[in-house]
Amino acid sequence: MGFNDRGNSYRGGNRNNNRGGFRGGNSGPREMTKVTCSDCGVETEVPFKPTEGRPVYCRDCLPNHRKF
Repeated sequence: MGFNDRGNSYRGGNRNNNRGGFRGGNSGPREMTKVTCSDCGVETEVPFKPTEGRPVYCRDCLPNHRKF
């Protein structure tokens, strides 16, 4: 009895956390921002507003800066 109660409570918590993080993909087109790649200087667009003082990379240069 106690084990099942904890299991249900735990699963319920997971479901609530997952719902909060889902935004859906049908909310319309993403707002794109034009930027210049910090590495190669090519003009590109990104789906976010860059933070001032932080580098932004194009699709070709980004893999060179990802930390695994």
